[in-house]
Amino acid sequence: MSLLPADASPRLRFLKTLSERTCRTLDAIVVLAPSATDKRPPDSGAASRFAALPEADRWRDLAARGGVDPARAVLSALGNSNQTLMVLAVADDDATPFQMQAAAARALRLATNRNLRSIAVVALHADDDAAGRARDALLTAALATAYRGPAFHRRPKRHTTITTIAVVGPKRNAPFLTAAARANNLTRWLTALPPNELDTRAYRRLLMQLAKRERLRSRWYSEAALRRLGAGAFLAVSAGNERRDAGIMHLQYRPPGAAARPAVALVGKGILFDTGGNNLKPHRNMLDMHQDMSGSAVALAVLLALKELQTPVTVDCWLAITENRIGPTAYRPQDVVCAMNGVSIQVIHTDAEGRLVLADTLALASRAKPEIILDFATLTGSAIYALTERMGAILTNRTELHPTLVEAGRRSGERVWPFPLDDDFDADLESEVADVMQCSIEGKGDHILAARFLRRFVPADSTWIHLDLAPAQRKGGLGAITTDVTGFGARYALELLRHHQLVAAGPLVRKRG
Repeated sequence: MSLLPADASPRLRFLKTLSERTCRTLDAIVVLAPSATDKRPPDSGAASRFAALPEADRWRDLAARGGVDPARAVLSALGNSNQTLMVLAVADDDATPFQMQAAAARALRLATNRNLRSIAVVALHADDDAAGRARDALLTAALATAYRGPAFHRRPKRHTTITTIAVVGPKRNAPFLTAAARANNLTRWLTALPPNELDTRAYRRLLMQLAKRERLRSRWYSEAALRRLGAGAFLAVSAGNERRDAGIMHLQYRPPGAAARPAVALVGKGILFDTGGNNLKPHRNMLDMHQDMSGSAVALAVLLALKELQTPVTVDCWLAITENRIGPTAYRPQDVVCAMNGVSIQVIHTDAEGRLVLADTLALASRAKPEIILDFATLTGSAIYALTERMGAILTNRTELHPTLVEAGRRSGERVWPFPLDDDFDADLESEVADVMQCSIEGKGDHILAARFLRRFVPADSTWIHLDLAPAQRKGGLGAITTDVTGFGARYALELLRHHQLVAAGPLVRKRG
Protein backbone atom coordinates (compact mmCIF):
# COMPACT_ATOMS: atom_id res chain seq x y z
CA MET A 1 0.00 0.00 0.00
CA SER A 2 1.03 3.62 -0.46
CA LEU A 3 2.50 5.41 2.52
CA LEU A 4 0.41 8.44 1.59
CA PRO A 5 -3.36 8.43 2.12
CA ALA A 6 -5.59 8.44 -0.92
CA ASP A 7 -7.09 11.85 -1.65
CA ALA A 8 -10.66 10.81 -0.96
CA SER A 9 -12.09 13.93 0.65
CA PRO A 10 -15.90 14.00 0.55
CA ARG A 11 -17.58 16.35 -1.89
CA LEU A 12 -19.11 19.36 -0.14
CA ARG A 13 -22.50 20.83 -1.05
CA PHE A 14 -23.95 23.99 0.48
CA LEU A 15 -27.72 24.29 0.66
CA LYS A 16 -29.97 27.13 1.71
CA THR A 17 -32.70 24.75 2.81
CA LEU A 18 -33.25 21.03 3.12
CA SER A 19 -36.12 19.98 0.87
CA GLU A 20 -38.05 16.73 0.88
CA ARG A 21 -36.60 15.94 -2.53
CA THR A 22 -33.03 16.43 -1.29
CA CYS A 23 -33.71 14.28 1.76
CA ARG A 24 -34.61 11.35 -0.47
CA THR A 25 -31.04 11.44 -1.84
CA LEU A 26 -29.44 11.42 1.64
CA ASP A 27 -28.55 8.48 3.84
CA ALA A 28 -28.57 10.56 7.03
CA ILE A 29 -29.26 14.03 8.41
CA VAL A 30 -27.28 15.05 11.49
CA VAL A 31 -28.71 17.98 13.45
CA LEU A 32 -27.10 19.97 16.26
CA ALA A 33 -29.60 21.97 18.33
CA PRO A 34 -29.66 23.86 21.65
CA SER A 35 -31.15 21.89 24.51
CA ALA A 36 -33.87 24.54 25.01
CA THR A 37 -35.66 23.22 21.91
CA ASP A 38 -37.41 20.51 23.87
CA LYS A 39 -38.09 22.55 27.00
CA ARG A 40 -40.47 25.07 25.43
CA PRO A 41 -44.04 24.72 24.13
CA PRO A 42 -44.38 23.50 20.53
CA ASP A 43 -45.47 26.91 19.34
CA SER A 44 -42.44 28.70 20.80
CA GLY A 45 -39.60 30.06 18.68
CA ALA A 46 -37.29 27.29 19.83
CA ALA A 47 -39.59 24.47 18.78
CA SER A 48 -40.50 26.17 15.53
CA ARG A 49 -36.88 25.88 14.40
CA PHE A 50 -37.68 22.30 13.49
CA ALA A 51 -40.10 23.73 10.94
CA ALA A 52 -37.10 24.24 8.64
CA LEU A 53 -36.63 20.46 8.52
CA PRO A 54 -38.67 17.98 6.51
CA GLU A 55 -41.19 16.10 8.63
CA ALA A 56 -40.80 18.64 11.42
CA ASP A 57 -43.10 16.75 13.79
CA ARG A 58 -40.78 13.74 13.69
CA TRP A 59 -37.85 15.95 14.73
CA ARG A 60 -39.88 17.45 17.59
CA ASP A 61 -40.79 13.95 18.76
CA LEU A 62 -37.15 12.90 18.51
CA ALA A 63 -36.09 15.89 20.62
CA ALA A 64 -38.68 15.08 23.26
CA ARG A 65 -37.56 11.44 23.33
CA GLY A 66 -33.91 12.38 23.67
CA GLY A 67 -34.40 14.82 26.52
CA VAL A 68 -31.77 17.51 27.06
CA ASP A 69 -28.74 15.34 27.74
CA PRO A 70 -25.72 16.79 25.86
CA ALA A 71 -23.75 13.59 26.44
CA ARG A 72 -25.84 11.52 24.05
CA ALA A 73 -27.45 11.65 20.63
CA VAL A 74 -30.73 10.09 19.54
CA LEU A 75 -31.82 8.71 16.19
CA SER A 76 -34.84 7.71 14.16
CA ALA A 77 -35.73 7.68 10.46
CA LEU A 78 -37.78 9.80 8.10
CA GLY A 79 -40.77 8.25 6.36
CA ASN A 80 -39.40 8.76 2.84
CA SER A 81 -38.54 6.01 0.38
CA ASN A 82 -34.88 6.10 1.41
CA GLN A 83 -35.67 5.82 5.14
CA THR A 84 -33.19 8.66 5.71
CA LEU A 85 -31.62 8.35 9.15
CA MET A 86 -32.34 11.21 11.58
CA VAL A 87 -29.70 11.95 14.24
CA LEU A 88 -30.15 14.73 16.80
CA ALA A 89 -27.45 15.98 19.19
CA VAL A 90 -27.52 18.79 21.74
CA ALA A 91 -25.16 21.75 22.21
CA ASP A 92 -26.31 25.00 23.77
CA ASP A 93 -25.61 28.43 22.29
CA ASP A 94 -22.86 29.05 24.86
CA ALA A 95 -21.16 25.69 24.29
CA THR A 96 -17.47 25.90 23.43
CA PRO A 97 -16.21 24.72 20.02
CA PHE A 98 -14.79 21.63 21.76
CA GLN A 99 -18.18 20.80 23.28
CA MET A 100 -19.92 21.34 19.95
CA GLN A 101 -17.38 19.19 18.13
CA ALA A 102 -17.72 16.41 20.71
CA ALA A 103 -21.52 16.47 20.39
CA ALA A 104 -21.27 16.40 16.60
CA ALA A 105 -18.79 13.51 16.73
CA ARG A 106 -21.09 11.49 19.00
CA ALA A 107 -23.97 11.99 16.56
CA LEU A 108 -21.85 11.04 13.56
CA ARG A 109 -20.49 7.97 15.30
CA LEU A 110 -24.08 6.86 15.92
CA ALA A 111 -24.98 7.54 12.28
CA THR A 112 -21.98 5.81 10.76
CA ASN A 113 -22.81 2.52 12.42
CA ARG A 114 -24.93 2.27 9.26
CA ASN A 115 -23.49 2.10 5.75
CA LEU A 116 -23.75 5.77 4.80
CA ARG A 117 -22.42 7.57 1.75
CA SER A 118 -24.22 10.93 1.70
CA ILE A 119 -25.09 12.97 4.78
CA ALA A 120 -26.37 16.44 5.58
CA VAL A 121 -25.41 18.50 8.64
CA VAL A 122 -27.73 21.16 10.07
CA ALA A 123 -27.38 23.63 12.95
CA LEU A 124 -30.62 24.91 14.51
CA HIS A 125 -29.22 27.66 16.72
CA ALA A 126 -31.05 30.99 16.45
CA ASP A 127 -28.02 33.07 17.41
CA ASP A 128 -25.96 33.66 14.26
CA ASP A 129 -22.62 33.24 16.01
CA ALA A 130 -23.69 30.04 17.74
CA ALA A 131 -25.14 28.70 14.49
CA GLY A 132 -21.86 29.43 12.70
CA ARG A 133 -19.83 27.68 15.38
CA ALA A 134 -22.21 24.71 15.34
CA ARG A 135 -21.94 24.39 11.53
CA ASP A 136 -18.15 24.57 11.79
CA ALA A 137 -18.21 21.86 14.46
CA LEU A 138 -20.46 19.63 12.36
CA LEU A 139 -18.32 20.01 9.26
CA THR A 140 -15.10 19.45 11.24
CA ALA A 141 -16.50 16.28 12.81
CA ALA A 142 -17.95 15.04 9.51
CA LEU A 143 -14.64 15.47 7.67
CA ALA A 144 -12.83 13.73 10.53
CA THR A 145 -15.36 10.88 10.55
CA ALA A 146 -14.88 10.36 6.81
CA TYR A 147 -11.19 9.60 7.41
CA ARG A 148 -9.99 6.03 7.05
CA GLY A 149 -6.64 5.05 8.52
CA PRO A 150 -4.08 2.62 7.13
CA ALA A 151 -5.15 -1.03 7.22
CA PHE A 152 -3.43 -4.25 6.22
CA HIS A 153 -6.26 -6.80 6.35
CA ARG A 154 -6.01 -9.69 3.90
CA ARG A 155 -9.73 -9.27 3.35
CA PRO A 156 -10.57 -5.58 3.65
CA LYS A 157 -13.23 -4.89 6.26
CA ARG A 158 -16.43 -3.19 5.24
CA HIS A 159 -16.75 0.34 6.52
CA THR A 160 -18.70 3.50 5.92
CA THR A 161 -17.42 5.66 3.09
CA ILE A 162 -18.84 9.17 3.26
CA THR A 163 -18.60 10.60 -0.24
CA THR A 164 -20.85 13.66 0.07
CA ILE A 165 -21.45 16.13 2.91
CA ALA A 166 -24.26 18.64 2.44
CA VAL A 167 -24.03 21.67 4.74
CA VAL A 168 -27.24 23.61 5.29
CA GLY A 169 -26.07 27.21 5.59
CA PRO A 170 -23.47 29.60 4.16
CA LYS A 171 -20.07 28.43 2.95
CA ARG A 172 -18.29 30.62 5.51
CA ASN A 173 -15.15 28.82 6.78
CA ALA A 174 -15.28 25.82 4.46
CA PRO A 175 -11.94 26.35 2.66
CA PHE A 176 -10.09 26.72 5.95
CA LEU A 177 -11.91 23.86 7.67
CA THR A 178 -11.28 21.57 4.70
CA ALA A 179 -7.55 22.34 4.71
CA ALA A 180 -7.42 21.87 8.49
CA ALA A 181 -9.23 18.52 8.19
CA ARG A 182 -6.78 17.32 5.56
CA ALA A 183 -3.93 18.34 7.88
CA ASN A 184 -5.48 16.45 10.79
CA ASN A 185 -6.15 13.39 8.63
CA LEU A 186 -2.58 13.33 7.29
CA THR A 187 -1.24 13.60 10.82
CA ARG A 188 -3.39 10.67 11.95
CA TRP A 189 -2.43 8.60 8.91
CA LEU A 190 1.32 9.01 9.30
CA THR A 191 1.20 8.54 13.07
CA ALA A 192 -0.75 5.29 12.71
CA LEU A 193 1.60 3.67 10.16
CA PRO A 194 3.45 0.62 11.53
CA PRO A 195 7.17 1.14 12.28
CA ASN A 196 8.28 -1.46 9.74
CA GLU A 197 6.37 0.44 7.03
CA LEU A 198 7.33 3.99 8.01
CA ASP A 199 11.00 3.56 8.79
CA THR A 200 13.61 6.25 8.24
CA ARG A 201 14.26 5.44 4.59
CA ALA A 202 10.55 5.24 3.78
CA TYR A 203 9.84 8.53 5.55
CA ARG A 204 12.58 10.28 3.63
CA ARG A 205 11.24 8.93 0.32
CA LEU A 206 7.73 9.98 1.26
CA LEU A 207 8.91 13.51 2.09
CA MET A 208 10.83 13.81 -1.17
CA GLN A 209 7.74 12.62 -3.04
CA LEU A 210 5.59 15.24 -1.30
CA ALA A 211 8.15 17.96 -1.94
CA LYS A 212 8.14 17.17 -5.66
CA ARG A 213 4.36 16.98 -5.84
CA GLU A 214 3.80 20.21 -3.91
CA ARG A 215 6.75 22.05 -5.48
CA LEU A 216 8.49 22.63 -2.18
CA ARG A 217 12.20 23.17 -1.85
CA SER A 218 13.83 20.35 0.09
CA ARG A 219 17.15 19.41 1.61
CA TRP A 220 18.11 16.30 3.54
CA TYR A 221 20.78 16.68 6.23
CA SER A 222 22.32 13.22 6.50
CA GLU A 223 24.26 11.99 9.50
CA ALA A 224 27.48 12.85 7.67
CA ALA A 225 26.27 16.40 7.03
CA LEU A 226 25.12 16.75 10.63
CA ARG A 227 28.49 15.54 11.86
CA ARG A 228 30.17 18.28 9.84
CA LEU A 229 27.79 20.78 11.43
CA GLY A 230 28.61 19.54 14.92
CA ALA A 231 25.12 18.20 15.70
CA GLY A 232 26.31 15.95 18.51
CA ALA A 233 22.99 15.89 20.36
CA PHE A 234 21.03 14.49 17.40
CA LEU A 235 23.81 12.05 16.51
CA ALA A 236 23.95 10.70 20.06
CA VAL A 237 20.35 9.53 19.71
CA SER A 238 20.80 8.06 16.22
CA ALA A 239 24.02 6.25 17.18
CA GLY A 240 22.20 3.10 18.27
CA ASN A 241 20.35 2.62 14.96
CA GLU A 242 21.21 -0.37 12.80
CA ARG A 243 21.58 1.78 9.67
CA ARG A 244 23.19 5.19 9.22
CA ASP A 245 20.14 6.72 7.57
CA ALA A 246 18.81 9.16 10.16
CA GLY A 247 18.75 12.88 9.42
CA ILE A 248 16.91 16.19 9.42
CA MET A 249 14.61 17.11 6.56
CA HIS A 250 14.20 20.78 5.60
CA LEU A 251 11.17 21.72 3.49
CA GLN A 252 10.50 25.27 2.29
CA TYR A 253 7.34 26.94 1.07
CA ARG A 254 8.20 30.06 -0.93
CA PRO A 255 5.20 32.02 -2.26
CA PRO A 256 5.87 34.56 -5.03
CA GLY A 257 7.21 37.84 -3.72
CA ALA A 258 7.68 36.68 -0.12
CA ALA A 259 10.67 37.82 1.93
CA ALA A 260 13.69 35.53 2.07
CA ARG A 261 13.65 35.39 5.86
CA PRO A 262 11.10 32.80 6.98
CA ALA A 263 8.14 34.23 8.85
CA VAL A 264 7.40 30.84 10.40
CA ALA A 265 9.56 27.83 11.16
CA LEU A 266 7.73 24.59 11.99
CA VAL A 267 9.83 22.01 13.86
CA GLY A 268 8.71 18.44 14.54
CA LYS A 269 10.05 15.52 16.54
CA GLY A 270 10.13 12.46 14.30
CA ILE A 271 11.22 9.53 16.48
CA LEU A 272 9.95 6.65 14.34
CA PHE A 273 10.38 4.14 17.14
CA ASP A 274 11.49 4.74 20.69
CA THR A 275 12.75 1.81 22.75
CA GLY A 276 14.01 4.19 25.42
CA GLY A 277 17.59 3.24 24.55
CA ASN A 278 19.71 1.88 27.38
CA ASN A 279 17.03 3.12 29.80
CA LEU A 280 14.74 0.56 28.18
CA LYS A 281 10.98 1.12 28.33
CA PRO A 282 8.70 -1.59 29.78
CA HIS A 283 6.24 -3.39 27.49
CA ARG A 284 3.19 -1.14 27.89
CA ASN A 285 5.22 2.03 27.49
CA MET A 286 6.96 0.77 24.36
CA LEU A 287 3.94 -0.71 22.58
CA ASP A 288 2.86 2.42 20.69
CA MET A 289 6.23 4.10 20.37
CA HIS A 290 5.96 4.16 16.58
CA GLN A 291 3.70 7.14 17.32
CA ASP A 292 6.57 9.15 18.80
CA MET A 293 6.92 10.83 15.39
CA SER A 294 3.56 12.61 15.74
CA GLY A 295 5.23 16.02 16.11
CA SER A 296 6.88 15.69 12.72
CA ALA A 297 3.55 14.69 11.16
CA VAL A 298 1.91 17.80 12.64
CA ALA A 299 4.64 20.10 11.33
CA LEU A 300 4.48 18.56 7.86
CA ALA A 301 0.68 18.68 7.72
CA VAL A 302 0.58 22.33 8.82
CA LEU A 303 3.12 23.24 6.13
CA LEU A 304 1.00 21.59 3.43
CA ALA A 305 -2.18 23.26 4.71
CA LEU A 306 -0.52 26.70 4.70
CA LYS A 307 0.50 26.10 1.10
CA GLU A 308 -3.02 24.95 0.20
CA LEU A 309 -4.39 28.15 1.75
CA GLN A 310 -1.84 30.18 -0.25
CA THR A 311 -0.29 31.79 2.81
CA PRO A 312 1.56 34.88 1.58
CA VAL A 313 4.70 34.40 3.71
CA THR A 314 7.71 32.11 3.73
CA VAL A 315 7.38 28.96 5.84
CA ASP A 316 10.16 26.54 6.75
CA CYS A 317 9.59 23.03 8.08
CA TRP A 318 12.28 21.04 9.92
CA LEU A 319 11.74 17.37 10.76
CA ALA A 320 14.11 15.44 13.07
CA ILE A 321 13.91 11.85 11.82
CA THR A 322 15.53 8.92 13.59
CA GLU A 323 14.83 6.01 15.90
CA ASN A 324 16.00 5.62 19.48
CA ARG A 325 17.31 2.07 19.68
CA ILE A 326 19.19 -0.05 22.15
CA GLY A 327 22.47 -1.71 21.16
CA PRO A 328 26.25 -1.71 21.60
CA THR A 329 26.64 1.70 19.91
CA ALA A 330 23.69 3.42 21.63
CA TYR A 331 24.38 6.45 23.76
CA ARG A 332 24.47 6.08 27.54
CA PRO A 333 23.64 7.96 30.72
CA GLN A 334 26.53 10.24 31.74
CA ASP A 335 27.76 10.67 28.16
CA VAL A 336 28.61 14.30 27.42
CA VAL A 337 27.65 15.50 23.93
CA CYS A 338 27.92 18.86 22.22
CA ALA A 339 25.06 20.41 20.26
CA MET A 340 25.39 22.40 17.05
CA ASN A 341 25.38 25.77 18.82
CA GLY A 342 28.26 24.72 21.10
CA VAL A 343 26.21 23.88 24.20
CA SER A 344 27.58 20.80 26.01
CA ILE A 345 25.00 18.41 27.46
CA GLN A 346 25.30 15.84 30.22
CA VAL A 347 23.09 12.86 29.35
CA ILE A 348 20.98 11.70 32.30
CA HIS A 349 18.33 9.44 30.76
CA THR A 350 18.39 7.92 27.27
CA ASP A 351 14.59 7.95 27.10
CA ALA A 352 14.67 11.75 27.10
CA GLU A 353 15.90 11.61 23.51
CA GLY A 354 13.31 13.96 22.04
CA ARG A 355 14.85 17.08 23.54
CA LEU A 356 18.26 16.08 22.18
CA VAL A 357 17.13 15.70 18.57
CA LEU A 358 15.06 18.88 18.87
CA ALA A 359 18.02 20.80 20.29
CA ASP A 360 20.05 20.48 17.08
CA THR A 361 16.97 20.81 14.87
CA LEU A 362 15.95 24.06 16.61
CA ALA A 363 19.53 25.35 16.37
CA LEU A 364 19.55 24.56 12.64
CA ALA A 365 16.13 26.17 12.09
CA SER A 366 17.24 29.25 14.03
CA ARG A 367 20.06 30.06 11.63
CA ALA A 368 17.60 31.74 9.24
CA LYS A 369 16.26 33.88 12.15
CA PRO A 370 12.55 33.16 11.65
CA GLU A 371 10.07 35.53 13.25
CA ILE A 372 8.24 32.68 14.95
CA ILE A 373 9.27 29.10 15.73
CA LEU A 374 6.61 26.51 16.56
CA ASP A 375 7.81 23.09 17.64
CA PHE A 376 5.63 20.03 18.12
CA ALA A 377 6.60 16.93 20.06
CA THR A 378 5.24 14.02 22.05
CA LEU A 379 7.92 14.99 24.53
CA THR A 380 7.10 14.20 28.16
CA GLY A 381 4.94 11.94 30.25
CA SER A 382 4.66 14.72 32.81
CA ALA A 383 2.52 16.76 30.39
CA ILE A 384 0.05 13.86 30.39
CA TYR A 385 0.16 13.58 34.18
CA ALA A 386 -0.46 17.33 34.47
CA LEU A 387 -3.31 17.58 31.94
CA THR A 388 -4.30 14.00 31.01
CA GLU A 389 -4.70 13.46 27.25
CA ARG A 390 -7.39 16.14 27.00
CA MET A 391 -5.16 19.20 26.58
CA GLY A 392 -1.71 20.02 25.22
CA ALA A 393 0.95 21.69 27.34
CA ILE A 394 2.19 24.90 25.77
CA LEU A 395 5.24 26.96 26.73
CA THR A 396 6.72 30.08 25.18
CA ASN A 397 9.46 32.64 25.60
CA ARG A 398 6.76 35.33 25.27
CA THR A 399 4.56 34.91 28.35
CA GLU A 400 2.37 37.80 27.19
CA LEU A 401 1.08 35.40 24.51
CA HIS A 402 -0.57 33.07 27.03
CA PRO A 403 -4.11 34.45 26.48
CA THR A 404 -3.60 34.26 22.70
CA LEU A 405 -2.41 30.66 22.89
CA VAL A 406 -5.31 29.56 25.07
CA GLU A 407 -7.81 31.34 22.81
CA ALA A 408 -6.46 29.52 19.73
CA GLY A 409 -7.07 26.25 21.57
CA ARG A 410 -10.60 27.30 22.47
CA ARG A 411 -11.43 28.31 18.89
CA SER A 412 -9.92 25.21 17.29
CA GLY A 413 -11.35 22.70 19.76
CA GLU A 414 -7.79 21.49 20.43
CA ARG A 415 -7.34 22.87 23.92
CA VAL A 416 -4.00 23.85 25.44
CA TRP A 417 -2.85 25.13 28.80
CA PRO A 418 0.25 27.33 29.33
CA PHE A 419 2.96 26.55 31.86
CA PRO A 420 5.61 28.87 33.37
CA LEU A 421 9.09 29.15 31.95
CA ASP A 422 10.82 31.19 34.68
CA ASP A 423 14.61 31.35 34.82
CA ASP A 424 14.91 29.73 38.25
CA PHE A 425 13.85 26.36 36.81
CA ASP A 426 17.36 26.20 35.33
CA ALA A 427 18.70 25.36 38.81
CA ASP A 428 17.30 21.85 38.34
CA LEU A 429 19.39 21.40 35.17
CA GLU A 430 22.75 22.60 36.50
CA SER A 431 25.59 20.24 35.63
CA GLU A 432 29.03 19.94 37.17
CA VAL A 433 30.57 18.52 33.99
CA ALA A 434 28.72 20.27 31.14
CA ASP A 435 26.79 23.43 30.32
CA VAL A 436 23.46 21.80 31.10
CA MET A 437 21.94 18.49 32.12
CA GLN A 438 19.61 16.89 29.57
CA CYS A 439 16.94 16.44 32.27
CA SER A 440 16.73 16.23 36.04
CA ILE A 441 17.21 12.95 37.87
CA GLU A 442 13.93 13.23 39.79
CA GLY A 443 11.72 14.09 36.78
CA LYS A 444 9.52 16.58 38.63
CA GLY A 445 7.92 19.10 36.26
CA ASP A 446 9.73 17.52 33.35
CA HIS A 447 7.57 19.24 30.70
CA ILE A 448 8.74 22.59 32.09
CA LEU A 449 12.38 21.54 32.41
CA ALA A 450 12.34 20.12 28.87
CA ALA A 451 11.18 23.51 27.58
CA ARG A 452 13.84 25.30 29.64
CA PHE A 453 16.39 22.99 28.03
CA LEU A 454 15.07 23.64 24.50
CA ARG A 455 15.04 27.39 25.03
CA ARG A 456 18.85 27.35 24.93
CA PHE A 457 18.67 26.46 21.22
CA VAL A 458 16.38 29.22 19.95
CA PRO A 459 17.35 32.88 19.43
CA ALA A 460 16.03 35.36 21.96
CA ASP A 461 14.68 37.63 19.22
CA SER A 462 12.43 34.91 17.73
CA THR A 463 9.02 34.18 19.21
CA TRP A 464 9.21 30.53 20.22
CA ILE A 465 6.20 28.34 21.06
CA HIS A 466 6.61 24.73 22.20
CA LEU A 467 3.61 22.36 22.13
CA ASP A 468 3.91 19.13 24.09
CA LEU A 469 1.39 16.84 22.40
CA ALA A 470 -0.13 15.07 25.38
CA PRO A 471 -3.40 14.34 23.46
CA ALA A 472 -1.69 12.75 20.42
CA GLN A 473 -3.27 9.46 21.47
CA ARG A 474 -6.37 9.04 23.61
CA LYS A 475 -8.58 5.97 23.93
CA GLY A 476 -11.85 6.70 22.15
CA GLY A 477 -10.60 9.91 20.58
CA LEU A 478 -11.06 13.52 21.62
CA GLY A 479 -13.51 16.24 20.57
CA ALA A 480 -14.25 15.91 16.87
CA ILE A 481 -11.97 12.87 16.52
CA THR A 482 -13.24 9.37 17.26
CA THR A 483 -10.01 7.42 16.59
CA ASP A 484 -7.41 6.74 19.31
CA VAL A 485 -4.78 8.53 17.22
CA THR A 486 -6.12 12.08 17.29
CA GLY A 487 -3.80 14.13 15.05
CA PHE A 488 -3.81 16.76 17.79
CA GLY A 489 -1.88 19.93 17.02
CA ALA A 490 -2.51 20.53 13.33
CA ARG A 491 -5.85 22.31 13.70
CA TYR A 492 -4.49 24.20 16.69
CA ALA A 493 -1.46 25.58 14.84
CA LEU A 494 -3.54 26.61 11.83
CA GLU A 495 -6.06 28.40 14.05
CA LEU A 496 -3.25 30.17 15.89
CA LEU A 497 -1.69 31.40 12.65
CA ARG A 498 -5.10 32.18 11.20
CA HIS A 499 -6.25 34.74 13.71
CA HIS A 500 -3.34 36.11 15.68
CA GLN A 501 -0.66 38.56 14.62
CA LEU A 502 2.42 36.60 15.57
CA VAL A 503 4.45 37.70 12.55
CA ALA A 504 4.93 41.05 10.84
CA ALA A 505 2.59 40.04 8.01
CA GLY A 506 -0.26 39.67 10.50
CA PRO A 507 -2.68 36.71 10.54
CA LEU A 508 -1.56 34.37 7.80
CA VAL A 509 -4.77 32.85 6.46
CA ARG A 510 -7.65 34.94 7.78
CA LYS A 511 -8.59 36.46 4.41
CA ARG A 512 -9.04 33.05 2.80
CA GLY A 513 -10.60 31.42 5.83
